[in-house]
Amino acid sequence: MNIDSIKNGYVIDHIEAGKSFEIYNYLNLGELDTSVAIIKNAKSNKTGKKDIIKIDGNLDINLDILGYLDSNITVNKIQNGEIVAKFHPELPEKLVNVVKCKNPRCITSIEQELPHVCELTDREKVVYRCKYCEEQVNR
Repeated sequence: MNIDSIKNGYVIDHIEAGKSFEIYNYLNLGELDTSVAIIKNAKSNKTGKKDIIKIDGNLDINLDILGYLDSNITVNKIQNGEIVAKFHPELPEKLVNVVKCKNPRCITSIEQELPHVCELTDREKVVYRCKYCEEQVNR
């Protein structure tokens, strides 16, 4: 298999095996007019298997989404073929319009213009709750 290196863009590495398409969809990478490569089940010394996403092009990556989906991810920013920055997203304290509250009585079900805001209430168990109705939001 031959996957070219990228000149300018991002490499999202150390994704839990099988989660790359979820990240692809959350980041709306299918809407980009640039090359995106997904490598599934690559060998990993730490976990045995991992996924990798390579994005050839500049874009704004929402690190909150990545931290929420998998806080073990590493994001490498590439410029002129070299890594210029490395990020390790953490669990965000607040998620805005990332996940939706499923409670049919929540104000967000009625007032559709309201942003869906979830706050981290238990970092150890990764529990988020809707800001408006306190409903637990599941991944």
